[in-house]
Amino acid sequence: MKVKHSLDYQLSVLILKQVPNQLPSPLDQVFHALADPTRRGMVERLVRGPASVSELSRPLEMSLPAVLQHLQVLEASGLVRSEKAGRVRTCRIEPNTLRAAEAWVTGQRTAWESRLDRLGDYLAGRGTDGQNTDDSQRGS
Repeated sequence: MKVKHSLDYQLSVLILKQVPNQLPSPLDQVFHALADPTRRGMVERLVRGPASVSELSRPLEMSLPAVLQHLQVLEASGLVRSEKAGRVRTCRIEPNTLRAAEAWVTGQRTAWESRLDRLGDYLAGRGTDGQNTDDSQRGS
């Protein structure tokens, strides 16, 4: 019996949701939210200042319910906060959450730059102690 691909996908999603003790960290939620180009566009817009849901949906070619689903992911990650005044829901960026993701990326970049610098030094023949390790440079 052959199972359709969509059922395979749905089954794997169900399995992933049922893994015990594997709740996503706040940082995981932020990067999950930023993984989608539509949500990244919303964040880019909100960095410039607050916006209503209708303003955020205007440049997007999708239904309002789809926009609201994207906003729910952004709110669940802590990147966006919204409040309703009358009939208008206004969204704002949460800068502290964005700063936490930026700090993680900066830490990773710093660590990798250091590693690559050490590798470059090693490959240049200087070794890790600053001395030249190339035999052709030695007076043998």
